Amino acid sequence: MTSVDPAARQLVAARLARRPGARLPETWRPRDNKTALAIQDRVGELLGFDVGGWKCSLPTPDKVAFMAPIYAPTITSVSPCRVRAEGARARVEPEIAFVLGHDLPRRTQPYSDGDVRTAVRETRLVLELIGCRYADPGSATFLEMLADGLNGEGLFIGPEVSEGLTRPLENIQITVAADAATILTHAGSHGDGHPLRPLVWLANLLASHGEGLTAGQIVTTGSYAGVLELPLATPLDIRFGDLGTLSVQFVGME
Repeated sequence: MTSVDPAARQLVAARLARRPGARLPETWRPRDNKTALAIQDRVGELLGFDVGGWKCSLPTPDKVAFMAPIYAPTITSVSPCRVRAEGARARVEPEIAFVLGHDLPRRTQPYSDGDVRTAVRETRLVLELIGCRYADPGSATFLEMLADGLNGEGLFIGPEVSEGLTRPLENIQITVAADAATILTHAGSHGDGHPLRPLVWLANLLASHGEGLTAGQIVTTGSYAGVLELPLATPLDIRFGDLGTLSVQFVGME
């Protein structure tokens, strides 16, 4: 039988130590989505951090609850940006995120695409900061990853996208430059078609479970280029097609 509290305490300890550890003991591992999300919730309770945002993607038949909170202290727009580096590299995902201008609270009637668009205050270029509490995440099940927050370490917020909800966001060319020299290009596409679609799904899921989204929270909904491994201590310009450029420098945590 899965033990929610001990599992959460192990994950919290690894998170606070900024050092990945072993997988959960077999008897603590979640066997269903409900238990995985209960562990995820308990981690948040033990940390005591406000939820500043969420990460999510549309569910699939084998991943029916692809969502995790992003804690307010891990969200920043200040460069240099501290990351839990692997070697001399920062692991990030280039994404589009939405900042809510008003609440989407619990209710029985589903939110429409139009309802959610009306609630969005800003569209932002962001980088999800990647980090896992398991030293060998490749050996963990999806439910173990869900319990741990789906590789979420934090979020770096870049510039606002002008008229973001009316521009095509399905495909974005990602270009990374250092010292004006291009070091990476990727013909990016969003895994769910349009990044607003997962936000609508999340708003309805949380509302139907008695929670909801609140004004000021930021929701990021999937990478355009998978995980990028970028150099530390290097000023970087990450261009999102014609939407804008996010400038950042990464430094490792001590």
